[in-house]
Amino acid sequence: MKKSLLAVSLVAVLSAGTTAFLLPNATAQSGAQTPADAASSVSSTPEAPLVSGLPDFTRLVERVAPAVVSIESTIGARQTRGQQMPDDAQIPEIFRRFFGPGFEMPGGPGGPGRGGAAPRGTSMGTGFIISADGYLLTNHHVVDGADEVKVRLSDRREFTAKVVGSDAESDVAVLKIDATGLPTLRFGNGASVKPGQWAVAIGSPFGFEQSVTAGIVSAVARSNQYADQRYVPFIQTDVPINQGNSGGPLLNVSGEVIGINSQIFSNSGGYMGVSFAIPIDLAANVAEQIKKTGSVQRGSLGVQVSNVTSEAAAGFKLPDTKGALVQEVLPGSPAQRAGIEPGDVIRAVDGTEIVASSELPPLVGGKTPGTKVRMRILREGRTRDFDVTLTALDSATASTTTRGEPAPASAASGNPLGITGRDLDAAQRRQFGLAGDEGVLVASAGRGPAANAGITQGDVILRVGRTPVGSAAALDRALQSVKPGDTVMLLVRGRGGATQYRAITVSETAER
Repeated sequence: MKKSLLAVSLVAVLSAGTTAFLLPNATAQSGAQTPADAASSVSSTPEAPLVSGLPDFTRLVERVAPAVVSIESTIGARQTRGQQMPDDAQIPEIFRRFFGPGFEMPGGPGGPGRGGAAPRGTSMGTGFIISADGYLLTNHHVVDGADEVKVRLSDRREFTAKVVGSDAESDVAVLKIDATGLPTLRFGNGASVKPGQWAVAIGSPFGFEQSVTAGIVSAVARSNQYADQRYVPFIQTDVPINQGNSGGPLLNVSGEVIGINSQIFSNSGGYMGVSFAIPIDLAANVAEQIKKTGSVQRGSLGVQVSNVTSEAAAGFKLPDTKGALVQEVLPGSPAQRAGIEPGDVIRAVDGTEIVASSELPPLVGGKTPGTKVRMRILREGRTRDFDVTLTALDSATASTTTRGEPAPASAASGNPLGITGRDLDAAQRRQFGLAGDEGVLVASAGRGPAANAGITQGDVILRVGRTPVGSAAALDRALQSVKPGDTVMLLVRGRGGATQYRAITVSETAER
């Protein structure tokens, strides 16, 4: 108890000391003041600011705040399937969604995924008006699964909103309320958003409506590796965002919306200095599609890609690590029809440079199905251009997902990587979704560099570098010239169905 009192006293002393230090000479008087003295010391005109050159957002807030609304979504009790879910301690807190107090997180005690009846819960968030006749934008996760959505305006009027449409991929939802003559927000130019510029957020953190926070843009075109939103190039800021801010506007100093606040990066569930917003250009495109058709269509290329690592650059003899390395081309996809192959590196789309693989999905997904794009490909040291006509994302042919235990085969082989390969029979190739001349089964990865790279028994090797292999003998021939110190790229399909290149560097101690 004494320690607590001491701590409080220290805070009080420090606060008093700081205040006395900051007071101007005219008001930092010594001795006691009578009430009359105190009253006479209050100036009828404000003193000149002691601090200048800092931003003042009052005019901005006065203009835009009336178009920012609070949203409360009610989720009624419903019967859920009894299925095993992770314990609360196993659920990562990273990228927490901003649900308000009382809402049961999916998989939480009594919540969806635990079986039985899920209790009634509330999701709290923010939104903003985009048209005078009552259309609003917010986050998909604020209204997802809601039985009823209430919208409260800044003038305290409340409306029951209709969910016009919602898109999980972009985390954007469009709502409609029965009202006219409403204040609206203007959209800014997403392409002009730069790191270092000021940004302002208005929302309802923890239910505190019309709360204003500010910071700067930390980065643009951030990928989200922790959620399935590969089509969103997020705006990262240090604007304080908390539960209830979801769906609110991120504004520039002109009062224009540049993003929709969506996520935070947190180990605690609270703000830790890293916030993410959906670029308004992308959100506006999604909203327009939802209003017109009720759904969202995205362009699809039909490839699986990854970053170009330094090992991959060495294995493919690339000049640098820029671009998106094609790991797999889906059968019947636009990429396959255009002639793109595994091992190609996509360097640009319609003249826009691709530095990291995460930049490709938003660029392609943002285009309308049927659009013809020109792709710049680096293949075997040469740059080539391919014209690809995109299809709709859902219509792209998916790879086979069912994988079983590969049956034993014959014709064992060996090579400098320590791999023993076996030929696949027709049934095994069908099982792995392969053509009649594709793939070599890994009977053993030995204890050499291949095993160290994660290749295991039951995997299927499809290519050595860019060279397809369809038999154990072909695998040996493709690897016979490998020397100690070389880095070899193997295209491997795992037993779970994932296909990716593995970089293997051969050492003097490699098993042969």
